[in-house]
Amino acid sequence: MELEQAQKLWQPQPGWLDTASYGLPPDPAWDALQEALAAWRVGQQSWKPWGEATGRCRAAFARLVGVPAADVAVGATVSQLLAPVAAALPAGARLVVPEVEFTSNLFPWLVQAERGVEVRTVPLDGLATSIDAGTDLVAFSLVQSADGTVAAYDDIVAAARAHGALVVVDATQACGWLPFDAAPADVVVAGGYKWLMGPRGTAFAYLAPGLRDRLRPDAAGWYAGLDPYTSYYGPPLRLAEDARRFDISPAWFSWVGAAPALDLLLEIGVPAVREYDVALANRFLAGLGQPPGNSAIVTVEVPGAQEKLARAGIRAAVRAGRVRASFHLYSTVEDVDLALEALTG
Repeated sequence: MELEQAQKLWQPQPGWLDTASYGLPPDPAWDALQEALAAWRVGQQSWKPWGEATGRCRAAFARLVGVPAADVAVGATVSQLLAPVAAALPAGARLVVPEVEFTSNLFPWLVQAERGVEVRTVPLDGLATSIDAGTDLVAFSLVQSADGTVAAYDDIVAAARAHGALVVVDATQACGWLPFDAAPADVVVAGGYKWLMGPRGTAFAYLAPGLRDRLRPDAAGWYAGLDPYTSYYGPPLRLAEDARRFDISPAWFSWVGAAPALDLLLEIGVPAVREYDVALANRFLAGLGQPPGNSAIVTVEVPGAQEKLARAGIRAAVRAGRVRASFHLYSTVEDVDLALEALTG
């Protein structure tokens, strides 16, 4: 589907420049969710069609990041999906993490301190060179939440491999606008409610087979079963043989709303989304006399910026003391110019 045609499927109020906080659903996603809610209200149907949406999402996410669907687990949050990875670290393991890392990819490691796990935080631009022979794992966001900085993915992975360290990537602020291949990493997690434009309560994890076999699925329930529909009652333990053993029982309606949005992203193509989103971000930067960047998320320091944007009806965020603006498929040139007028007028 051509991007211009697809953009007619969103109904944003002018001035939404905060996809880095949450994304807006396209009409097919919104309509699917309303239909499911209406059926739930009156007990119109079985739950199984709602559950099937989870499988659609798993397959779509796998295609977006270039890995087999069998290597993708589904959950509710990034930190929940990282928990078994953190729990499997050997006592005394040493980690390197950017000092500005969002805490969903930091706290799961820090809570292992009682087992002697050591987390060293370093400047993001020095992450690759901070990995050494004593590093067991490096964890970082592909795109930083605070300011939109895009990590040197290939360099970090290469440095980790040179020293035998595991690589864990939080792609929450990247997946949906930044094309990348998850396979070079050991773990890639992503929340589904931002650039993937699903409801909150959806999250994904690529778990490389070599690592997966070292993890214990402590949250396993019926949905992690070899056949979920015959895993309702009684022993023996019969878990899925692939990444599904790390699934948690899905929040049905979140996945119902996520599936059409993911399908639409695949139709449009992430490279086209990146080109559009970054062009808007760079228009915004140029209007403030800033050099162009390579991210759909930008931050600016303008006196009184938050108040000026609020008066103009522009919804953005403040992160690390700066105004953060983020641009996605439903953002427009008019949104950008309205924000620039508010900040420079």
